[in-house]
Amino acid sequence: MMPVSMVGRAGERAELDRAWSTLTRGGRPGPAVAVLTGAAGVGKSLLVAAALDGFAPRPAVVLSGVARVHSPAPYDWLAAALSGRDTSRLDLPPDALAWLAQQPTAPRERYAPGTLLRLAVRTVRLLVGAGPAVLVVEDLHALDPASLNLVGELATAPDLPALLLVASRPAADAVAPDLAARVLSRFCGVRGAVRQHLGPLGPAEVAEVLIQVYEGTRPSRRLVTAVWRRTGGNPYVLMELLAAHSGQRPDALLRRPLPEYRGTPAPRTASPPDAASPPAAAPPPGAVFPPAAAFPHSAALPPGAELTGREVEVLACLVAGMSNKQAARELGISVRTVTVHVSNLLRKTGSASRTEAALWAVRHRLPARQA
Repeated sequence: MMPVSMVGRAGERAELDRAWSTLTRGGRPGPAVAVLTGAAGVGKSLLVAAALDGFAPRPAVVLSGVARVHSPAPYDWLAAALSGRDTSRLDLPPDALAWLAQQPTAPRERYAPGTLLRLAVRTVRLLVGAGPAVLVVEDLHALDPASLNLVGELATAPDLPALLLVASRPAADAVAPDLAARVLSRFCGVRGAVRQHLGPLGPAEVAEVLIQVYEGTRPSRRLVTAVWRRTGGNPYVLMELLAAHSGQRPDALLRRPLPEYRGTPAPRTASPPDAASPPAAAPPPGAVFPPAAAFPHSAALPPGAELTGREVEVLACLVAGMSNKQAARELGISVRTVTVHVSNLLRKTGSASRTEAALWAVRHRLPARQA
């Protein structure tokens, strides 16, 4: 099966390559940071994997960790990164290392939280060595608070020869939303940080996928429209649909229903390209075509907030971690207009920063904009 998530992601992939190249050429004294956000299934992790596979020169060290799928435990990310590694030569207290690695022999008594955090940072530094290294953080939104604190410290650790590649859903979906929002804000404050928000595929990109999967066959406009609507442009759902009908004719994508657990709301109506014509040019990196469903204007707002419908939409983009440029592209308005709305939001919500405004929305349980 072809890597569906790479279609329409050439710009994002190139930007990650540039971040790695800058780091390895010594163009950045501290760590480099690249943050990818987006809804489930848009291909964040696969984009990270594809970029990692193509990095030149090859990373001397790759540390990768994910959250546990059940209840998270302290330092899940570091425990996953240490799994299977020989740590006997690390100059660290054995009991602290056993606790950080979640070993069954770990003592009941542990160090004070601040001391343990410093030991966790030191552990990563020892593993990275002279580098260059890549630190992959999968599903930041699902990580425990201790891991969030650790990766936040690593992003600003002086002279750490590493690229921190982070994939996350919006902070509102996190185990610890407020902390996740602060950590994402810290990432974006790192000099030269790469910030990408991935949306669903558009009809032209779905057509490109079908052309590559069914070699020698140009899909009809009807087929492209149906597949795009059935999958919502979500790359993971599209892969599931194609895998379920592998080896069959393309029209099977129309005749067979999606598994119930794979049902996806249809995107808003837009005119897909005519598959009989040359495929349309891919939209700019991170663009959503058609526009995602708007943040509901009827959301229950706290007394006194009095936000306009457009301000509510812009606020949803802040919660999703978008920059002003990305929000403008998402909503189809100018960057200058977004800037004005953000200024109004800060005033109306009593916030001192974009992050505080996003936290305000999370605290008041306003629904998040879906990428």
